[in-house]
Order: sequence, then structure tokens, then C-alpha cells
Amino acid sequence: MTWTNPLTLLRHGWTRHWNPDRPVRTVVSNLPFEDLKKREQPNRRYEGNAIRTNKYRLWSFIPMNLFEQFHRMANIYFVGLAILNFVPVVNAFQPEVALIPICIILALTAVKDGWEDFRRYQTDQQLNNTPCFIFSRKQMCFVERRWKDVRVGDFVRVLSNEIIPADILLLHTSDPNGVCHMETANLDGETSLKQRKVVPGFSSLGEPFQPQTFDSTVVCENPNNNLNLFKGYVERPDKRRTGFGIDSLLLRGCMVRNTDDAAGIVVYAGHETKSMLNNSGPRYKRSKIERKMNTDVLFCVVLLFFMCLIGALGHAIWLETFSSMPSYIVPDSNGNYTPSVLAGFYMFFTMIILLQVMIPVSLYVSIELVKMGQIFFITQDVELYDEELDRRVQCRALNITEDLGQIQYVFSDKTGTLTENKMVFRRCSVMGTEYCHEENVVVPDRKLILEVDRQMASIQTGPYLDFFLALAICNTVLVSSVTAQRQRVRVNVADLAGAERVGDVLRALTHSTKTRGGETLADPFSIDEDESDGFHSSDVSDAAGQKVISSERKVKSGLSGSEEVCYEAHSPDEAALIHAAKAYGFTMMERTPHYVTVKLPDEALLKFEVLDILTFDSTRRRMSIIVRHPHTKEIIMYTKGADSAIMERLGNVFSVKSEAKQTAVKTQRDLDMYARNGLRTLCFAKKVISEQEFRAWSAVRQEALSAIEEKEERLMETANFIESSFTLLGATGIEDRLQESVPETIQALRRAGMQVWVLTGDKPETAINIAYSCKLLEHEDLVFTFISVILQSLCKMRLEDTLGELRRSMLPPGADHQFRGYSSAFTGPLMEPSIGLVIDGPTLSMAMSDELVEQFVELCKHCRAVLCCRVTPLQKSAVVKLIRQKLRVMTLAVGDGANDVNMIQAADVGIGVSGQEGMQAVMASDFAITRFKHLQRLLLVHGHWCYSRLANMVIYFFYKNVAYVNLLFWYQFFCGFSATAMIDYWLMIFFNLFFTSAPPIMFGIMEKEVSDSTLLSLPELYKRGQHSEGYRRSTFWIAILDAFYQSLVCFFIPYWTYNGSDIGIFAFGTPMNTVSLFTIILHLAIEIKSWTAVHWVIMIGSVLVYFIVTLAYSAICISCNPPSDPYWIMHKQMADPMFYLVCILTTVVALLPRTFFTEILLLWSEKERSANGSKLYTG
Repeated sequence: MTWTNPLTLLRHGWTRHWNPDRPVRTVVSNLPFEDLKKREQPNRRYEGNAIRTNKYRLWSFIPMNLFEQFHRMANIYFVGLAILNFVPVVNAFQPEVALIPICIILALTAVKDGWEDFRRYQTDQQLNNTPCFIFSRKQMCFVERRWKDVRVGDFVRVLSNEIIPADILLLHTSDPNGVCHMETANLDGETSLKQRKVVPGFSSLGEPFQPQTFDSTVVCENPNNNLNLFKGYVERPDKRRTGFGIDSLLLRGCMVRNTDDAAGIVVYAGHETKSMLNNSGPRYKRSKIERKMNTDVLFCVVLLFFMCLIGALGHAIWLETFSSMPSYIVPDSNGNYTPSVLAGFYMFFTMIILLQVMIPVSLYVSIELVKMGQIFFITQDVELYDEELDRRVQCRALNITEDLGQIQYVFSDKTGTLTENKMVFRRCSVMGTEYCHEENVVVPDRKLILEVDRQMASIQTGPYLDFFLALAICNTVLVSSVTAQRQRVRVNVADLAGAERVGDVLRALTHSTKTRGGETLADPFSIDEDESDGFHSSDVSDAAGQKVISSERKVKSGLSGSEEVCYEAHSPDEAALIHAAKAYGFTMMERTPHYVTVKLPDEALLKFEVLDILTFDSTRRRMSIIVRHPHTKEIIMYTKGADSAIMERLGNVFSVKSEAKQTAVKTQRDLDMYARNGLRTLCFAKKVISEQEFRAWSAVRQEALSAIEEKEERLMETANFIESSFTLLGATGIEDRLQESVPETIQALRRAGMQVWVLTGDKPETAINIAYSCKLLEHEDLVFTFISVILQSLCKMRLEDTLGELRRSMLPPGADHQFRGYSSAFTGPLMEPSIGLVIDGPTLSMAMSDELVEQFVELCKHCRAVLCCRVTPLQKSAVVKLIRQKLRVMTLAVGDGANDVNMIQAADVGIGVSGQEGMQAVMASDFAITRFKHLQRLLLVHGHWCYSRLANMVIYFFYKNVAYVNLLFWYQFFCGFSATAMIDYWLMIFFNLFFTSAPPIMFGIMEKEVSDSTLLSLPELYKRGQHSEGYRRSTFWIAILDAFYQSLVCFFIPYWTYNGSDIGIFAFGTPMNTVSLFTIILHLAIEIKSWTAVHWVIMIGSVLVYFIVTLAYSAICISCNPPSDPYWIMHKQMADPMFYLVCILTTVVALLPRTFFTEILLLWSEKERSANGSKLYTG
């Protein structure tokens, strides 16, 4: 039995968890039970529609927030020490004062968390109180209510341009064809319209919707987060069942468009809706530096332990030196003295309290502030701003900015990431004859037009007409009017992920939408698995300065007079194909769920009855539409898909010598030529189905549609059954051009030490052509090709032979077999020899099997570039995980489509490209860019800066705390290890919280170790982050040793100066405190490479704040720390010339080694940089 959190039960109510293992959800109308109490209603166990995304209540904020903060061991550590200070035998300071530092840290964090949660609460309230229309049986009409009043089983009406309040099964629309258009921009970032249709049998043309007559039962699957899948059926009183799918579900958070009103029954509400189940909150990843930093904190704990142990042993030994106890050692209430061993044991804990600052309590808060500042400057970089799209880079993960500077492997999608994803129709092959189109706008080929005209004039049918009809109707392109378009979308250019009116509210609800469970939102109508999922449109600015989404191609509709219509294609491929059909006179004029109308070149209209549509899936890799021809009344199936998915189902044309065989052979030859030229290929075919065959198949199909168990498998079987014995019509080749500066970007990344992989679903020929075009592969490279390897044994033999050849070519006589060919600091190949690998999906599956995976990984280590083609989305993520885990390297994945989501989430850093394919990759990513070329500046400049800044800041924090706390440690040798402090405790608190906190934060945000122009011209400088040169274990210990040295200088020079004088303990500690401040501040000044006005203000301001606060504290604190008081001590010290001499001399001596070391390092860096530059220009 699984344990359920009591808070969860209180929040959701026990009744809602009744029978959670129920396989399906049964929903009935609430109208007959409207007058009953809630506990008597049949849908009572389901969630209400009110949502709550904030974590805290007013009464639970303090305990819950403290509980969360105490998940950090550092907070528990400091609270434990503060409580320990209340124990009289071990306390080092006033108990109340010891609580101040941790209370300040906890309070600041609580204020931040509380403010963020309050904003979530306001968002929830705004959403929950949004008005909507719910049908009331008492008033027999739709009445206005609030979203929070909606329940499962209610009938809800949504008007045009209104947001859908819950997941609603569509039962009625004002559209005469029973369709409703829905915009999902708030949910998945896509601005294309999704068509939804009424459940069959529940919409009568011209009749008003009457919810009170609904007496059926809705049976559907339990709530899940799959946005592309929904199955169930409506069961009528006579037990007849009507199946439905995702195309009948209106999703919460989406907006109704181009439809006056739509109505239906609520099936999921509140936190059970698909949008809320996809709302997993902000992304959190632990950076590499953070993981290493936690280890160094443990080293500090060990160091603290030994220092306290020395103090405890020293105190016990010191007590043993007395023959009789001195008068200043106070006995207990019984007059007994604590034994020296026990006193030493107590002193161990007292020393922990005294030296607790060794563990940097403010480091974690400072890191959060630094990363926020780094993100601000990344997003404000004008070089990463896309003027055409009016978008800037987005940082969606707030805590891994430094990982951008340590990437070793880059995995990239091809379509839409390296290429423009703006498709141009270039070539087509019809019945074995190839036709070329050279212009960017489709200009019809004369010979092809003559063939079309000949068939139009003679027989009114034929393969050429069928080919263009397939182009025109075998798709999911929607047709809408321009006026409806302009009414439909007005998107704020500054944030396309939002929506009008309450878009900002809904962004909080849906900002982390992801694809889960291995399901991917692959494009349904593409050349291959690597296809787009956005819609193809152009942007037209209106007078208000907003973006109005309109179609790229507009045609005059013969059905609606002079009103223009526009196409909305689900992918740029579909847009290119339908525009090509239009160029030859085959124009789709109207599409409804039941009919599609095409205007022919002779202006005649063909209105096809749509009998069924078999949508695309990544297994079949094809799409089919079954229609009835208006003239011949034949049932015809038009199909398009990948060449392998069509050619293998042509029947027995290859077994006998016939005209069909010649056509297939010629078409295949043209397809291969298209692929070699880098074009995206697609095949078209048709099949005539008899009435009897269709009726039998349709009955089986309807049963599969009504099923809930194994529905997908049964639908797949029916599709595979009917999609056979095709007649080949032809093929198309579509050009997808490379984006600007892609070759230069890939070369820069490679020079920076990164291995670049391209993972694509395209054909090998197409992928290889693009790989050479983008300089992923060079013509002088030695490229190993693993294509169409059928047997695993053959794959194993190929791998062994290739590895053997590589070892022989890379190992000269006498070389070490283990290390030859590899860099000692980075797991990867040297530049010579230059080796590439091309492998396809089936072979990749064999190579990644348990038996061959080690050999495959070893081969990949030798390759400077790898091209994986014909891979599925799951294979993309599997490859990323394999390389990341086996080689223990930092990985980055970049993609632009929903089929890249798994890959993006599997990498250490995920980059989404917000281009033509919607926003799902962006919403699953850590960072979002608009062009692949921006990756160069994001990594080489900002990645380098963020890594070096944070690494240096963390090291500085450890140094600063150790250097300061050691002053107290050295003093223990002169006070009998009694845990006495020569610095006032309030000043010790102020020292870390105020005097020295701002400079390292400023350093972590604004430091520029090297200028951006230098970093871009010398990408080799990026290797510093790959090799972790900024934050090595040696760097940490060097900083600790430097801190020990500086603390010795800062203690003993003032000690020798004032030794033998009669100054008090705080007068003795004040010069040490001041010298320590100067040393720590100037140490940071030595590290700063680029000074700005902000640096000067903060550095000088910190010193001024120290003197102002210390002088004020010394003036007003008459009895703050009895029996010793700091009253007027600072004023007396500043009146003594010796104080200034001590400060100057001590600071200079303390910083001499650091200055000398920095100068040597600077000279070496300049020499290395000039050497790299000379290599660049001579090579």
C-alpha cells in the first residue's frame, strides 16, 4: 500500500481519490441532479475546476517554508550551531546574537519565496474568477458563472475569441459543418488553428443546442498529460456506442477562433485537465560547478573539524600546564573545576561556533543573485536579438548559466535548426518523367502543363490529374478567410508564447508544457520523422504595431465571391505542396470534415466526399485520405509518405516486367537524385477501393475507433490493411535551405573543442548533402558509413574492422596504445586524422545494443563529426544519454520541433530554436534562440563569461571566509584556546553580510575576463571551461593556502606591532579587521580584468560603508558586548599614525604572492593567446 501525504488528502478531499485504479472515467450530465447535494451527485469524485498552483497558505507559510529551506544542509548546520550556542558550557557569543546571520538568510529567502507564491496566488484567483457560461436546468439557458464553478458533467458554452475553461467534449458548434477552430498558443506555443469536430450524431444543422435532452453516458480514459491522445465513446440509452478522439476535445487554456460559439460537456476539470497535467513548474537542474562546490564545502567541514580539534587539544593541554587553576577560570556552582579533558571536549563545540564562518552561509544566496544578473545580461544582448521575428534569447532554466561554458558535445537537429524550414518546391517526377522548377516561386513547367491540359481536354482523368489532386487534398491544410484571420490572431510580438487578454495569466499555467512518457509530437505529414509541427505563415504588421498572422499564399475563392481565403498548413512542406498544386491550377477552395472542394485548371469545381482520413504516424510514415469522386463515384484513396513507406506497398510491380515497374524504377532513380541534391523527398500514390471492400473495412475501423483498450494498435492494423497495392503517381523534391552562417558556426564550435553531431530523420543521401554544405563533413575527411547494415553480426564485424584500421593509422611505432590520439584533459579525439561517421537509424539500434555499445562509443570518440540519419525521436534522446553517461561529458542538444523534445531534455543543456515549428521545443528547453548562428555567441561569449565569473566567485568566497576566520584561529594560540574573539561579534556579522558581500556579487555578474571580440575570433579560449581550468581541485586548494598565508600576515604584523603595549583586546583586533577588509577587497581588485564605473562604486563603497558603520557602532555602543566594549575604539585607532602604517604594510605583504602569481599567469595567457592567433593565421 502506498503512503499518501495527509496534506494532499486535505487539499483534494478523500472522496476524489475514490477508486483511483478505475481504468476509465464515466461522465453523465449534471442537469438531472442539479438540486441534489454535492455528495449525492454521480460526478462528485472528480476534481473541481478551481486551481491552486501556489504552495503556501497564510497559516502554513512559515512552517512549510522553513521545512523547505532546511532541506539545505548548510541551513541545518548554522541553525544547529546557533542552538548549540545557547548551551552555557560551550557558548562562544551572546546566544541571541548568534542567531542573527542565519535568521537574516532565512528571512531573505522566505521573503523571495513568499513574493513568488503570492504572485502565483493572484494568477490563480484571476483565472478562477474568469467568467464563463454554464447551462442551468432551472433557467433553461446558459448563465454566466465563474471558472471555479465549473464541474465535470456541466455543459459549457464558449464564444468566439474566448478561452476554454476546462477540457470539453464538443457536442455542438455554430458552424454548419460541425467544426470548431481552436488556437493552442497558450498551451504549446503554436499559433496555427487546430480543427475540432462535433462527436458524430450530436449536432443537427440549424437546430439550437439542448443540453437538457442529453441522456447518454460519456466513457473516456483517465486524465493524462498527452496533448495528442484522447480516446473514448459516447454510449446511448440503447447501448449504441459512438467513438471519439482528440479531434473532439476542446482543451483548457486554448482559444476558440473562427466559430461564433461552441458547446459541450466537461470531461476533465481543474488539475485533471491536460494543460494542468503538463504544468510541471519551472525547470531545475544542478550545474556542474554546483555539484563540485558541494564537495568543496565538505572539504571546508573537514578543515573546520581539524581546526576545532586543534583548539580542543590545545585548550586541554593549556589547562594541564597550571599547577593550580588561575583566578580568571570560573568554577561551577559547586565550586568544582571542569577536568581538562572534559573542558577540551566542550571547547571543541565552542570552537565550531567561533569558526562557523568557515562554511560560507551566504554563498548559495549570492550564487542565485549572480545567476539572475547573468541571465539579465544574456537576454539584453542585442547581438542575440532577432529583428525579423522581434524576439530575444530566452533563459528558461535559471541555474545552469555556467554550464554554457563547459559544453563538450553538441547534438543538433537538422530541419529547422540548421536549415530555414522554409520549403521551396523544386522538382517533381510524375509517372517516371522528371520536371524541374528553378525559381523560388513555383513557375509551372511547360511540358508538365501540356500533359495536364491534354488529360483535362480528353479524358478528364489520368495519373497527372490524380498526382495534383493528391497534392491538393492529401494534407491537413485549413482554409479560412482573411477577415477571419485578422479577427483571429493579434499576438504581442514581444512574447509569442502568451496570448491576448489573459495570456499573461495563462503563461503561468502553461509555461513548462512538456511531452512526456516517451510520446513525441512528431509532425504528421512530413517526408520523414524529422518533420515540422508548426504552421506556415507570413507576418503582416497592422496599424497598431502588432503582428497579424496571415497566410503566405492567398487565393480568390470562387465559392465566396471576392472574399480572399488563406491556407494554414500544419508544416512548411504542406504549404509548399499545396502552393505547387495551385500553381498548376488545382486549388483547394474549401475543407470541411465531410467534403473537400478543389478548383481545376478549367475553373470547374470538384467536391469530394471525405470518407476517412488516416493520419500520419512515425511507424507507418505516411498519410492517406479516402474520398468519393463526384463524377465517377469511385472510392479513391490518395496517399503520401516517405519513399520506403510507399514503394514497399506497390504490390508485385517489381516482380513482373510492366509499365508500372518501369515507372517505379524511374521514380526511384529520381528520388535518389533528389536526395543527393539535398532535397526532401515525398512519394504519392493512389488506390481505387470497391464499395464492398470499403464497407467491410469501415465497420472494422469504427469498432477500433470505439475501443479504449489497445485502440492505437487496432487502428494501426486497419490502416496497414487498407494501405496496400498502391498505384504510384509520382514524387516531389522540396528544398530546405541552410540558415545564415551555419557553416561558420559549426567550424567555430569545432575549433572551440566541441564535437558536433547532427541527428535527423532525413534520408542518408539528403543528410550527407546537407552535412557537406554546412561543413559538418569536409571532402578531405575520412568518412565511415554504416548504412543499411542488416545483421548484428555484420555490424559487429564492421565496427571491429573500423576500429582496427583507426588504431593502425593513429599509432606510430612505439606509441602508447592507451593514450595516443587523445587529449589528456578532454575525452575526445585530436584533430588528426579527421574522421567522420555516418550511420542510419536501424544500424544505430544495433550499434547501441549491449553487445556492441562499447565498441560504438570507442569509434565515436575518434570521430570529429557524426551524422545520424533516419533516426526516430526516441533514438535521438538515447544517443544523447549514451554519450553523456559513457564519456561523462557535458552535452548540449539543440532543436526546433516537438520531435526534438526528448533529445533536448536528455542533455545537460537544452536549446530550443523558436522558428517555423511552433514553440514546443522552446517550452521544453533551458534556453531559446531564434537562429542557429546565435549558438556561437551564446556559448563562446556568454558561456565563457558565465563559467569564469561563477568559478572565480565561488573560489573567492571560499578564500574570503577562510582568510577571515583564520584570524580568530591564530589568536587562539595566544589566549589558551579559550575561543575568545578579539573582534566584536557584531562587526564580524557585518563583515560577511554587508562589508564584503556586494563586491563578489558584482564580480560574478559583470566581470569580462576576455572581450567578446577576442572570444569570437579565438574560439580555442573556450576550452578553458571544457577542461574546468577555472574551478579545479588544485585551484581550490591554492586559494585556501593563499587564505592561510594572508591570514598569517594580517594577524602577525599587527601582533608584532602592538606586542607589549597596553591596548585592549578590541583595540588589538580593530587593525586586523581593517587590514583583512583591505586585503580581501584588493585581492578581488587584482582578479578583475575589466573595470567599469560600477566596479569602482561598489569597491570604494564597501570600504566607505565599513568605516561609516564601524565608526557609528564604536560611537554608540557603550555596553554592547560586556565585559569588553568597543566604545570609541575605532576613533582612537584612526587618530594613531601607526594604524595607517600597519594597514598599508600588512596589505602589501599579504598581496605580494597573489600579485606575482597573477602577473605570471597574465604573461603566460598573452603568450598562449598570441600563439593561438599565429596558428590561426598561418593555418
